[in-house]
Amino acid sequence: MPEAFDIVVVGSGPASAFFLHAWLARAPATARVLWLEKGELRTHAWRMQGEEDALLDASTRSVDNPQKRSKPWKYAHAVGGTSLLWWACTPRFLPADFELRRRFGVGRDWPVGYDELEPHYAEVEALMAVAGDHEDTPFRRSTPYPQPPHRYTEPERLLKAAWPEHFFHQPCARPTRAVDGPNSKRPACCANGVCGRCPIDSKFTVLNGLRTLFEDPRVELRTGCAVQSIETKGGQASGVVYREKGREQRVEASLVALGANALFNPHILLRSGLDRGPVGRGLHEQASVRVFVELDGVDNFQGSTSIGGHGYMHYLGADRSARAACLIETWNVPHLRFEKGRPDKLRQLMAAQMIYEDLPREDNRVVFNRADPERPKVIWHGRSEYARETIAAHAAADAERAFGALPVDRIRLDKDGEIRDTEGHILGTTRMGDDPEDSVVDRNLLHHQVRNLVVLGGSVFPTSGPANPTLTLSALSRWAAAKL
Repeated sequence: MPEAFDIVVVGSGPASAFFLHAWLARAPATARVLWLEKGELRTHAWRMQGEEDALLDASTRSVDNPQKRSKPWKYAHAVGGTSLLWWACTPRFLPADFELRRRFGVGRDWPVGYDELEPHYAEVEALMAVAGDHEDTPFRRSTPYPQPPHRYTEPERLLKAAWPEHFFHQPCARPTRAVDGPNSKRPACCANGVCGRCPIDSKFTVLNGLRTLFEDPRVELRTGCAVQSIETKGGQASGVVYREKGREQRVEASLVALGANALFNPHILLRSGLDRGPVGRGLHEQASVRVFVELDGVDNFQGSTSIGGHGYMHYLGADRSARAACLIETWNVPHLRFEKGRPDKLRQLMAAQMIYEDLPREDNRVVFNRADPERPKVIWHGRSEYARETIAAHAAADAERAFGALPVDRIRLDKDGEIRDTEGHILGTTRMGDDPEDSVVDRNLLHHQVRNLVVLGGSVFPTSGPANPTLTLSALSRWAAAKL
């Protein structure tokens, strides 16, 4: 007889982890949880040895992506998922991001709104120990940020003075004060701007920020387990089939939570015969352009986290019927400016990123790969005209308007404004909605046809504004757990 569990959770990134954390808070002491992860448990010390690149390479090889040189998709098959790789940027979405069709006549409306998600945003921020300024923020908030904000650099301080209603501290899951609680024990950010791998393990990850999941006796974590399909019987999920060490295993489940990312969620659904609706369609992410601001008499890089500021000059109040909204990130990293005979110019350079929303295209999709059933196939036709035309028409002027308030020698778009190959986000392939013919899950993230199957993560996004998605997808996971 197969083993039986109250819930089987697939994937161990933030979407699955925050769902499981909320589910366990309501579950009885006798609950049995099986947590399946395709990758292995990798420690911070292992990642600091430079193995993260190998982890990323191994993960991307698990997908058939003919466009991988021009359009990579970044994720990690490992316990903690992409929380091991992310930059810990935690802005909320704005209310307008959930109502694009209603407000602007483009994209889709979400079946949930900002006010419904707001308490779940606050819960996730508390668990992540997010640093931010709750007295000066573009977000309607019910609670203060758990941590005070990181300090501005000198260019950021000048931008705040020039744009008081449009420039803010970036909310960040790198704490400014040491965290010492039951879920997390993390040091304060070292403020050296070398945040790619976070040398002191201050950045939130599932491993260091949700420790109680790994200590809970109700939870059994199995690694090296690649889920093949979800079994159904009488319109209900009855079990999960996975491959472990070359052998196929089956377990029974009363509830299945699928959080394997926006490439593998549709892949598993398609392999399971759950292909009704737009499964796999609408793959997208934001489109970004790098900017370099050559400063005149102002140094950058004064010691803080790597991304300290957020500019909403082309986001708050933008007419998104005519152009894509843009969120600006200001970077506090040691980019140096070399000019012969001018050593004073060395630190007078600031990099920034202008991140534009993109509307999902139905022809960008994930399909079942009959030639290689273990690897989902990605079909990518490029960005929408909405994003491409906005960037071509407005990016240079957007940069001049935002940064022209600074003392500058020159403002230049990197690679003449070429769109960067990736933002590291994978979104939209099992979108949520009210119509089963036009969406895969409902407003509570329950599969329209299989009502004990929850689908989690960025794959459920009907659209995405320019803000980073991790906080929102984590809040949606807690929303879904609360609605069960």
